[in-house]
Amino acid sequence: MPMTKPIPDKAEVAVEYPDKLYIGTFEQTSRFDAHLDEAGIVLSLHRVGSADVRKSVRMHLHYALFAEILQDLAKTVSALPLADAAHRGALRDAAKALYLALEGGADDDVSEIARREAAAAAHGEIA
Repeated sequence: MPMTKPIPDKAEVAVEYPDKLYIGTFEQTSRFDAHLDEAGIVLSLHRVGSADVRKSVRMHLHYALFAEILQDLAKTVSALPLADAAHRGALRDAAKALYLALEGGADDDVSEIARREAAAAAHGEIA
C-alpha cells in the first residue's frame, strides 16, 4: 500500500450495477492516498481493520477528465455558503497549492505552507 494519510473528514462511495449496489463509508479511522502518475490522478481509500470490515477503493482519472471535474466544481462553488469560511478556505488553499505546483514553483516549503494554511482554515483560524 502506498504512503497513506488519515482521512480528515469522511468519504462515501457507491458503485451501482444493474443487479447490485455497493456502498462504502470511509471515516477518520480510514486512510487515503492521492497522487499523480504518468496518465492522471490516483485516489485510494482504505478502511483498515479485520477482514469483515476492511475494504479499499481505488480510482484512476485521466488528466482531461480530472481537469473537466475541476472546471465543473468551479461552476458549482456557489452552492457552498459564504458563511462556510472553513471549507471555502481549505478548498481555496488546496487549489492554490495545486496551481503553484503545476506552475513549477512549488517545493516542499510551498507545500508545507499550503498544508498549514488549509489546516488553519479548517479549524476556523486566520492563516
